[in-house]
Amino acid sequence: MKKRQVVITGAGACGLMAAIMAARNGAAVTVLEQNEKPGKKICATGNGRCNFSNLARPDDAYRGEHPEFVEDALREFSVENTIEFFKEIGIYPLNRNGYLYPRSNQAQSVVDVLCMEAASLGVKIKTNEQVTEIKTGTNGKNFQILTKGWHYDADALILANGSRASSVSGSDGSGYMLAESFHHRIVPVYPALTALKCKGSSFKAWAGVRTEGEISLFTDGKFCKSEHGELQLTEYGISGIPVFQLSTYAVRAVREGHKAELRINFMPELSEEELKKLLYARKKACPYKKEKELLVGLFPEKLIKILISQKQLVSAIREFPLEVQDGMSFSQAQVCSGGVDTSQVNSQTMESKLCRGLYFAGELLDIDGTCGGYNLQWAWSSGAVAGKNAAKEEKN
Repeated sequence: MKKRQVVITGAGACGLMAAIMAARNGAAVTVLEQNEKPGKKICATGNGRCNFSNLARPDDAYRGEHPEFVEDALREFSVENTIEFFKEIGIYPLNRNGYLYPRSNQAQSVVDVLCMEAASLGVKIKTNEQVTEIKTGTNGKNFQILTKGWHYDADALILANGSRASSVSGSDGSGYMLAESFHHRIVPVYPALTALKCKGSSFKAWAGVRTEGEISLFTDGKFCKSEHGELQLTEYGISGIPVFQLSTYAVRAVREGHKAELRINFMPELSEEELKKLLYARKKACPYKKEKELLVGLFPEKLIKILISQKQLVSAIREFPLEVQDGMSFSQAQVCSGGVDTSQVNSQTMESKLCRGLYFAGELLDIDGTCGGYNLQWAWSSGAVAGKNAAKEEKN
């Protein structure tokens, strides 16, 4: 019996996972990758160490117009399934406070074992192949995928091109155009998990400061969300993981014409009254100190200069205001928000509701995760589900 032909565009995390699962389920699989080698974006994750999953999932780990879309795939191919899968093909997980890394501490290890497993299953990975057009219903197949130098026929097609995020070459968002050619709606795509540029001209004075704090986002004056952790103050505004977590909402708000404001609490462990008592006690103990000198030991020197320049010191410490101008560029973002409208995709199979035999996986969909391995887990889960279902024979 002739094998079902499955073609996958993109040899990133979800593309490689989809290829392996499709091949394990009996399909003949070809992966088309426009870069010179597979898995380049995987190698850039986790500062080159690859935080490939996470043992805990907060309620807001995934964002999008329909964040509940992730649930079916995460049940079908869970974190536990992911751990077992990678153990099976050679990755021993290292648990750092719930964040999972390969024991080798090298992201390249993850790429290597995925490629070895794919090769053992007969998966063909064609590099330097950029898809230019997709035709339907030719040569007795559902799809004909055209590249600059060849064409590939397929019974099922999985679009796993990834997003526009990352400095890795080839992150051009071409998958969105391919999805649109099948009449799929694209939720506007913006940088996410990125630093934020803020309005103002005094940021050079605090550039380079790292300090603990709580940062809250307000859109059009309404509280949206807050995060706590190490903040990095920069010459253009602010960065750090807490900022990354808020950036999805802040960038979308600004680009859609809303006002996004940040308020920083540089000493969130104290209430306003406790902070006032602390400052009073420090002044009483050392009456010879000027206001600037009273803050030495509480905050970095550069930050002290900024705080004492404000009208009200307590307010400056607890609610330092910043107006968001924009996020950074796509090349400086870890992921994107937006993508293929998930209401047009079957959450149980990843198959398009508009075109039979067409599947989606990973970042191309309107799903983005927070920092901590959630985006890669979504790649593994959605890729596995898409690959498994694309390999199934069509039912009349």
